[in-house]
Amino acid sequence: MTTTLTPEVTIDGKPVADPGQLKDIDKFEDQLARYRSGELDPEVFRVFRLNNGIYGQRQGGDNQMVRVKIPAGVLTPDQLDMMGHIAETYSRGWGHITTRQNVQLHFVQLDDITEVLKKLATVGLGTREACGDTVRNVQSCHLAGACPHEVLDTTAWAQATFSHFLRNPIAQRLPRKFKINFSGCSTDCGQAMFNDVGVIAISRTKEDGTKESGFRVYMAGGLGANPHPAQAVEDFTTREDLLPTIEACVRVFDHHGNRDNKIRARMKWMVDEFGIDDLREKIFKERKFLLASSSWPGGIPEEVLEHGDSPAGKHADVEATIMGQGTQVSLTRSGQYERWEDANVVRGTANGTVSAYAWARLGDITADQFRGLASIQRDFNAEVRVTNRQNLVFRGLSEDQLKPLFEQLENLGMAEPGAELARDVVACPGADTCNLAVTQSRGLADAIGERLEAEGLADLGGIRTNISGCTNSCGQHHAFDIGFYGAERRAHDKAAPGYQMLLGGFVGDEQIHFGKRALRLPAKNVPEAVSRVVHRYSNERELNEPFHIWLGRVGGAKEVATELKDLDEFPSPEEAPEFYVDYDETGPYEALVGDSECAT
Repeated sequence: MTTTLTPEVTIDGKPVADPGQLKDIDKFEDQLARYRSGELDPEVFRVFRLNNGIYGQRQGGDNQMVRVKIPAGVLTPDQLDMMGHIAETYSRGWGHITTRQNVQLHFVQLDDITEVLKKLATVGLGTREACGDTVRNVQSCHLAGACPHEVLDTTAWAQATFSHFLRNPIAQRLPRKFKINFSGCSTDCGQAMFNDVGVIAISRTKEDGTKESGFRVYMAGGLGANPHPAQAVEDFTTREDLLPTIEACVRVFDHHGNRDNKIRARMKWMVDEFGIDDLREKIFKERKFLLASSSWPGGIPEEVLEHGDSPAGKHADVEATIMGQGTQVSLTRSGQYERWEDANVVRGTANGTVSAYAWARLGDITADQFRGLASIQRDFNAEVRVTNRQNLVFRGLSEDQLKPLFEQLENLGMAEPGAELARDVVACPGADTCNLAVTQSRGLADAIGERLEAEGLADLGGIRTNISGCTNSCGQHHAFDIGFYGAERRAHDKAAPGYQMLLGGFVGDEQIHFGKRALRLPAKNVPEAVSRVVHRYSNERELNEPFHIWLGRVGGAKEVATELKDLDEFPSPEEAPEFYVDYDETGPYEALVGDSECAT
């Protein structure tokens, strides 16, 4: 028998793990040339560009955002180094972590895209299907494999799902984008409950008394201007049936999703159209006969067989850290390192390793920080993952590595205590680069963070703030304790930046509660409003009481809003001209909305 060896695929002499990337890059280069020559219709090129993860910016022209997919959030030192190089050489010196475990690089010129794609491919990164009407980046809890509470390590499952749908013909021209998230337990740090498909690892007791680990698959969740909670497909899905169930959901969306109205094209609207029972039946029918398909993905995926999915487990001598939204942290010690250890370190895995968060302000990482993180990862032989709250976590550490890690993160400006707590305000890119945004959400996030620091509230646990620059919820404002979305306001016959405040959003325990409207506010009064709410929560909460429970106890969003009504006032432009200029802007506010390409 003769064995045929597949020749090694290289770019600039460097091996490429995924041969399909080379074909994608060659095709992009060819289609770009056709577009430049006028041979390719601009609208066709736009759709093609989006499916390759390249997104137009509000600045127009050749300014592009490159969205790099980080499946399950896993990063290597070489990948961190490369993103630092690209940020410095082709972008504006820094990259941005998104709420879906992508890294975005802005202001990349269209004619440089091919070279950027080649460089990403040499370190195993890609942009294919990071945008467009496709299956987007597949997320997993950033502590999967290190969490003391997990039922299964979902890392390999998320990566297997990513591999299965990448370039899969059934997922190239869907009615709209399709998002898949994994969580290893019902705490749902992976935020499965507001996605098209959300997977949560669970266990059940069989008739013979033994335990079986598997999954509960949720579907048809979504945020945006009309949020929908995800609903269970069935009570229990076996490990062997997981990928067929996910593919059945994608196929049902492809067959029955709304292709005539983009506004109602997401899977969540199918619940309204068909009813949940009918939608489930469609999925079961699709799954039943999927065995006949050449794409049938049944059984345990190779990635899972190779890397395993056993849970991390609790260390016998260490109390497991409480995880998820509502986590309370008591910073009782005064030293900088001690405060960081109290707030940013997670312990409790069976092999005694620990994990520690690195804080990325506004989700931004400079080129020097990318390189510094890569150096730390190599020195400590650690794992690194990006989180869905725009930070990074170092995993697989030993106790004696914590102090040196803190010192190196401090040198990078990434050692603030309270990553993922009150200080950690999350925002979408907003009007900085997005066509749809009407406000500078990043500038507001910075202002809120500064206010919380000044008030001594930044280290408070149990409260999270999220901001979107419009109603589309790329900042996930519906799902967290304090949420804002941008809106144009009119006062004294002038346009002014404003926000709608929501309170009480929560995701966890296999449920989701969407924040309720409190009141509208001028953008410049939002930091004061947040300060008052956080102060009140801090003063009135019971021991370890989550924000949404406290909010219900004191009367809800409207009741809390009554104490903020004085802030919903615009002084005249002569008295306070700053109210008519958005954050990070110098001229008068103007709500400029461009054509939508695709929201995050």
